[in-house]
Amino acid sequence: MPLEVKWPFPRAPSLPWNLASRLVMGLVGSYSCFWTRYMNQLNVHNEDVLYELIEKRQPGTPLLTVCNHQSCMDDPHLWGILKLRHVWNLQKMRWTPTAADICFTQELHSRFFSLGQCVPVCRGDGVYQKGMDYILEKLNRGDWVHVFPEGKVNMTQEFMRFKWGIGRLLAECRLHPIIVPLWHVGMNDVLPNAPPYVPRTGQKITVLIGKPFSARPLLERLRAENKSTMEMRKALTDFIQEEIQTLKEQAERLHQTFKLQS
Repeated sequence: MPLEVKWPFPRAPSLPWNLASRLVMGLVGSYSCFWTRYMNQLNVHNEDVLYELIEKRQPGTPLLTVCNHQSCMDDPHLWGILKLRHVWNLQKMRWTPTAADICFTQELHSRFFSLGQCVPVCRGDGVYQKGMDYILEKLNRGDWVHVFPEGKVNMTQEFMRFKWGIGRLLAECRLHPIIVPLWHVGMNDVLPNAPPYVPRTGQKITVLIGKPFSARPLLERLRAENKSTMEMRKALTDFIQEEIQTLKEQAERLHQTFKLQS
């Protein structure tokens, strides 16, 4: 389905655009830090791994974070794990593909979400569309991109095959992103997937950050074997899914322990 609004990003962002974007990112990020850390209880494991890569990775090295999708406000609530110095630093914050049919249906909404470095992706339009091209461009610049590879909120929390967009990003990126998997538990308690869709307080949230890894060895093998673009996308997507699934059981166990604490 086509985008219902005009493409929201300018070819060359102006100073007013950058200032407005910094303000949106900073304010929303500050809200997330406040809501997850102080209005709820947040337990983050291995956060220094992510902080180090946000702040100190080599220039021109892209960062690709991937995680499960529990609630429609996982982003921005997930970024409550960051420090204020991160969320107010526009150049270091994430870009993320975002459902166009939810967040980009009106020009005002489109402006807000695009200033928040959300990129419209149209469901059903496949891996080759303008939003995915734009995200790929950000990786090729060495920026941080965050993806929810399930492609939508997983209401049942059962196994859901990842969408192939993540495979395309890895197959076609000119650089070799550092990939960091995350698994979070409890976000759907903070914002349940049922009306009235109002964020709650007093809930417990667990976020487990996994070890950074690279898809480069697999990508080089697939190229050496002369695999088709479709075969490469599938293999890379399956690889990412296997890596992130290894965090699930550990994160759920940590969350249960956290919930038992007073």
